[in-house]
Amino acid sequence: MTTASDGEGGRKNGGRNDRASRQQTAEAERAADPRRWRVLAALCGALLVLVLDNTVLNVALPSLAADFSAPPALQQAVLDAYVVLFAGLLLPAGAVADRWGRRRALLTGTAVLAVASAAAAAAWSVWWLVAMRAVMGAGAALVMPATLAVIVQVFPAHERPRAFAVWAAVASGGMAVGPVLGGALVTAWSWAGVFLVNVPVLAVAAFAVVRLVPESRDPRARPVDGPGAALVTLGMTALTWTVIRAGEGGAGARTAAGAALAVAALTAFARRQRRLADPLVDFTLYRDARFAGGSAAASLLTLGTGSALYLLAGCLQRVRGLSALEAGAAIVPLAAGIVLGSAAGGRGHARLGARRSVVAGFLTTAAGFATLAALTPTSPYALLATGLALAGLGTGFAGPSTTSTVLGAVPPRRAGMGSALNDTHQQLGTALGIAGLGALQSALERGAPAAADAAHRTTGALTVTFLTAAACAAAGALTAALTLRRT
Repeated sequence: MTTASDGEGGRKNGGRNDRASRQQTAEAERAADPRRWRVLAALCGALLVLVLDNTVLNVALPSLAADFSAPPALQQAVLDAYVVLFAGLLLPAGAVADRWGRRRALLTGTAVLAVASAAAAAAWSVWWLVAMRAVMGAGAALVMPATLAVIVQVFPAHERPRAFAVWAAVASGGMAVGPVLGGALVTAWSWAGVFLVNVPVLAVAAFAVVRLVPESRDPRARPVDGPGAALVTLGMTALTWTVIRAGEGGAGARTAAGAALAVAALTAFARRQRRLADPLVDFTLYRDARFAGGSAAASLLTLGTGSALYLLAGCLQRVRGLSALEAGAAIVPLAAGIVLGSAAGGRGHARLGARRSVVAGFLTTAAGFATLAALTPTSPYALLATGLALAGLGTGFAGPSTTSTVLGAVPPRRAGMGSALNDTHQQLGTALGIAGLGALQSALERGAPAAADAAHRTTGALTVTFLTAAACAAAGALTAALTLRRT
């Protein structure tokens, strides 16, 4: 029960917190880097490679598999190695960036990515390629949270939504360009081109980082907790691998062992963090409605968005006979919507506030998925494009406010840790969505009436999948409405 003295103390504490927050904001305004927009351009160059590496290889995989006579399991390993190491190392990489320096983490990550990309292009076996993709994932883990942490450091609070909007627009643009660029490189060169293209882009990005990005780190940082870093890396790697394997239909003994290892390692990590004065992950952040609510809402959105669109690409190839390149081009309205939505969302944050922006964006995304649920094997492309554009507009509009709200709850000195948590929530949401909705899609296709042809079975199952994705987006809107009421 809350007493009067509790309420008075809460008001006093709230007043002190408000004054401290205003003081921090004023200091950030005075310390705004005059080169911050050029810094953002440098960060986006490195970010672009990370996003391309998630999508560009899908188109090149058939050519690569033919050269190495790689069976389907090894082809999947080439794709998964990057994602598993990336997700597994995000949290320790964020902590390293805070303690070691965000600029140094960026440069190290870009160097690792460039060297591993060149080595992957010269691969002599599929196993070497799997190893290099894993190394690339480690480099990406260093880069991703550092980009957001640097944005927090160099931009004043009122400009961060616009900066996050540019960041999100580059990420979505890379997602759309990936399959198209991959197809062009494979046609003009070979599968090696999808790796070699990274090297000049990363070289330019690294040069810009050296020239423009100021160094920043946690002034009160202690040495990185080695055992904790090992536990969270083991736990997150096992969890991501387990989720991916479950999504591929591998619900066997090895999947169960992976899940048990993930639970054991992450439980041990959480217990260790509670005993440390300066933990790798500050779990008290989840007591803040802005951080917990914004993170939950974003995870719900990515759970539906990433998985449904992944399934759509496969559906376009199976039902409409499109190539991977054509399917990638067909989904471009999604990225265009995100770019336009991000531009509007960067300004909408100041006019509408975080809560209204996130709710409006998520509901628009839900409307886009509901539109896509009406697709049939003979639907015109205009219906597909409309649904994708709406989903993209909503996601883009909500993105700047969501990211600003989540990272605004994190102390600036721990920006790397907060950024890594933000990225981890979304990575896990996407992976869980692909596994869960992928299994739902497969089950619905198997359970469809025998009289239905393959195309109608697939699109009928996809209807339920898209409606589930719409429900996830609507649940994210409800979560934001309930938890972000004070922002």
